[in-house]
Amino acid sequence: MRQVLVGKEQSLGKYRNLVCVLFAGVDADTFFPYHGRMIGFLIKKTFYDLWDNMFRLVLLNMGFIASLAILVFLPGLIPIPILSILMSSVGFLWCFVYLAAAALSVKALSDYGVFGFSDFLANLKEGWKAGLALGIAGFLLYAVARNAIPFYLQMDSLLGLFLAAVIFWTVATAICSFQFFFAIRARLDTKLVKVFKKCFIIFFDNPGFAIYALLHTIVTLIISLIFALLLPGPAGLLLFLDEALRLRLLKYDWLEANPDETGSKKRRQIPWDAILIDEREKTGTRSFRNFLFPWKD
Repeated sequence: MRQVLVGKEQSLGKYRNLVCVLFAGVDADTFFPYHGRMIGFLIKKTFYDLWDNMFRLVLLNMGFIASLAILVFLPGLIPIPILSILMSSVGFLWCFVYLAAAALSVKALSDYGVFGFSDFLANLKEGWKAGLALGIAGFLLYAVARNAIPFYLQMDSLLGLFLAAVIFWTVATAICSFQFFFAIRARLDTKLVKVFKKCFIIFFDNPGFAIYALLHTIVTLIISLIFALLLPGPAGLLLFLDEALRLRLLKYDWLEANPDETGSKKRRQIPWDAILIDEREKTGTRSFRNFLFPWKD
């Protein structure tokens, strides 16, 4: 798996340009008929893990809600503008550091394990750099989108429209790529530069899947707002993204074990039914009765 990703990292410049990826590079087979089986299992496994670890995920979400409340309310209580801005910045970055620790924690759930409070503290110490890095990157993306796009649109010219479109699609590509940042940090690499690079590699090699994951993220956030971020919440979202990357990486294990199956057509026809046999056996199936009364089975 790592050898396949390293090879892709070395040939990143050979990927199709952004326009081709966004308008022509999304293969229909991402959803039908092969990858759809993987997506269906992904949804099922995520739901099972969320249900089995609901209490842990709610606790993680409550911690994030507390962090978000500090970010929103505490700066307004400080009368000195500079200190208020500084507190807002610290609170913003802390939220990302917290999410980094949460992402490292939910990785255990994806791997059919559990995590405890001591694990979260250890993950907080391990993942704070990744949280700061993504927080800064997110702020820069927001600043560019907030200021550059309106500036170029106000030029009222074809060149301004073109530059605004380039920036918009660049930011959109970055968002689609960076959604896997914490999961990649947890599973593939600890060096931040390589983590950022692999975010783009995963996106350009799986554009349809990345777009689906982003749509799932949006829907999850909407549902989470209904439940005041308690469920599925940020922890449930991080769990889904980690599950998504974990299962997607099985493709690279298969490609590494089958080097002859690297043609563009064969790469789209990944035998997910065969790849997911062990995962399906570990996950199993459940009835509605088993969800509500698991001790009766």
